[in-house]
Amino acid sequence: MSTKVRINEQIRAGELRVIDGEGTNRGLLSLTEALRLAKESGLDLIEISPGATPPIAKIADYGKFQYEQNKKQKKIKAHSHQTEIKSVQVKIGTSEHDLGIKARSASAWLKDGHRIKIELFLAGRAKYMEEAFLKERLNRILKLISENYKIAENYKRGPKGMSIVIERSK
Repeated sequence: MSTKVRINEQIRAGELRVIDGEGTNRGLLSLTEALRLAKESGLDLIEISPGATPPIAKIADYGKFQYEQNKKQKKIKAHSHQTEIKSVQVKIGTSEHDLGIKARSASAWLKDGHRIKIELFLAGRAKYMEEAFLKERLNRILKLISENYKIAENYKRGPKGMSIVIERSK
């Protein structure tokens, strides 16, 4: 867990809204009364919402509480999908076969939901070629991609060449 949870004598609030082990609301209790209830049931007093007015505490087993919180965090993390920007780099003289291989991997990445930056790497004199010719070279690989896509960032000219960013269309 990322935040430190106060338990038992670590709790600083004088008055707490207490929820017991069965999940029923015990109402507003003083800290000493809440600690007494927790000790009687053989459990811990855990401050679950310190920012509330008054703070909310739960009477439960701290180890079990920590386990449940970690389980929730893992579930949230498992269901969140990070999209990456994958990169495919081609040159002006890249053969059709090599473009096909790069297009297949780009299609697989699109299927996984990633964005793809296709870069046309230009060296030497190629940097000063006509823009229409360079766009046509980038379009060669775009035609080979089998997944449906949309252009996220249009053609951009940079110091290393030209690039375009695509993503899966819904």
